[in-house]
This record gives sequence, structure tokens and C-alpha cells, in this order.
Amino acid sequence: MPLVRPGLPRVGANWAGTATHAYVGAPVLGGRWPVLVYSPGGGDPRGLGTCVAEELASWGWVVVCVDHPGDAVAVEFPGDRVGRERVRTTVFRGDPRADAGVFRTMVGARVADVRFVLDELGSFAAGRGGDAAGGGGARGVGGYGHSAGGTAAAQAMYEDRRIGAAVNWEGFLDQAPGASGRPGELLPVARCGVDRPLLLVGTDGFAGREELGRSWSAVRAHSGGRVRQRRFADAAHWVFTDYAAMVPQLQTAGLMSAEARKGLVGSVAPEVSVPEVRRSVRRFFEGWRLGWW
Repeated sequence: MPLVRPGLPRVGANWAGTATHAYVGAPVLGGRWPVLVYSPGGGDPRGLGTCVAEELASWGWVVVCVDHPGDAVAVEFPGDRVGRERVRTTVFRGDPRADAGVFRTMVGARVADVRFVLDELGSFAAGRGGDAAGGGGARGVGGYGHSAGGTAAAQAMYEDRRIGAAVNWEGFLDQAPGASGRPGELLPVARCGVDRPLLLVGTDGFAGREELGRSWSAVRAHSGGRVRQRRFADAAHWVFTDYAAMVPQLQTAGLMSAEARKGLVGSVAPEVSVPEVRRSVRRFFEGWRLGWW
């Protein structure tokens, strides 16, 4: 992860030893359960969304977390295939939005990945008679994501009626600016709006918040009140991930500077940020399922 996120310690942190409340191979209870699909930020692994996924699962949601091959820091495929490496690492060495072509390709690939996962969930549900992870029900599946994952969640909902509601944590809804510096083209979700619930959540410490505001204002203007927006104070871009809990501990241990912490998650205390992020996304999806939208 230090390969992608400046400021993280290159030594001294045992990332693989991070303790969670999740279990591998836990049995699935019978019945129909609502489903959410999570797309992480550019270069980030799906496991970096564990805190929120565990919270949602504890309230009865089936959370399907997506690793995007070639995008996530590393993806291990379940089997060998001729012409494909068993482990594919990220192609990113900086901000993907710095290259308009890379950003366009990334967004398109991510939306395709999410829609592929929906196809697989449908096949799974058909094979199990609609139980467990196939139980999206009449209101569909929910999607949420961080940064480029938020972009993918919103755009995938626009393109695919199987997604009934989405949360975008600080993801742009336009293409990256070109070489001329002119603003990029609005994505269809921002240009045309949505007819299903969309929650946009940002932070006051995000360096790109002014640029972000252009596309967010557009989707709000074209969605007939279906979009809600909020902002977290004293926070920064990766506060929506497990870094919100881990980075302050790394700073306390002397492995990160206060400046690096502020750049990643802000100065907000984890006992404030972690439950607030969890609560906001859970309440949004609960409201959607109950028909409050």
C-alpha cells in the first residue's frame, strides 16, 4: 500500500496481521437478504473497506466487495490461465485522474466489473432459488464506493436498473481535464441525472473538492430531488476507508507524521469518524429499503 499512498510507512506495519471481526468460510443463513456491492478507490484493495462492510453485514446485508484487476494494489486470481499472471498488481503509480485517457479507461472498466458482478449474483441466486446473496428483491441491489469506486457506483446505477440506490464517497462524476486544462466531459449520470436515490458524501479536506463540485452540482440539478449530499468536517479523502481507524494508530506509534495523517484521513478522531461513516451509509440504505425515498 505504500506504493500507492504517500505517507504510509514502508516498514514497521504488519498489514497482513490486521485484526477484523470477519471470518473466512462463515456459514450463510437461509432466507432472502438485501445485497450491496462495494467498489474501492483507485489502487485500493477491497479489504480496505472492511470496517463499513462488517457494520452493514451485522445489520443483515450481504456485502459483495469487488477487487478490480489491474487497478487494485494486487489481485490474486482463483486459478491459472494461459496468458494471465496468477497475481496482477496495480498499474497506477500516482493519481489516475492526472491522465485523462487512463481515468476514462478506469471508469469504464470499473462499471463493467460491477455489472459483471451483478450478472454473477443473478446466476448465484438462480442456482440457490433466490436465497442468500441473490436476495436483492424487487427494489434491486444497492451500490456504494469510494473515490473512483464512488464514480463507478453512481455511473453503474445510471446504466443498470438492477441497482436501486447508490452512495458515492467523493468520486468525480466527470472525465478528467484534458491537456488544455478545460473541464472534462460530464459522465452520463451527471449530465442526465438519476431517478433512484443517490447519496454524495465529501470531506472538507479534499484537495479536489472545488473540481468535484461541478459534476456533483450537475447531477443534483438533473435528478429531481433524488440526490442528497453531505460533508464530513475535519476529514480528508480516505476517511471512508479503514485508514480512518489505522492511520491514527500509526501516527501514535511514530510511524507516520501528523501532516501525513491529516492528508489521508484528516484530524478527526477515529472514535468520531468511523461510527459516523458507518452510520450514514447504513441509514441511507435502510431508508431506501423501507421506501422512504
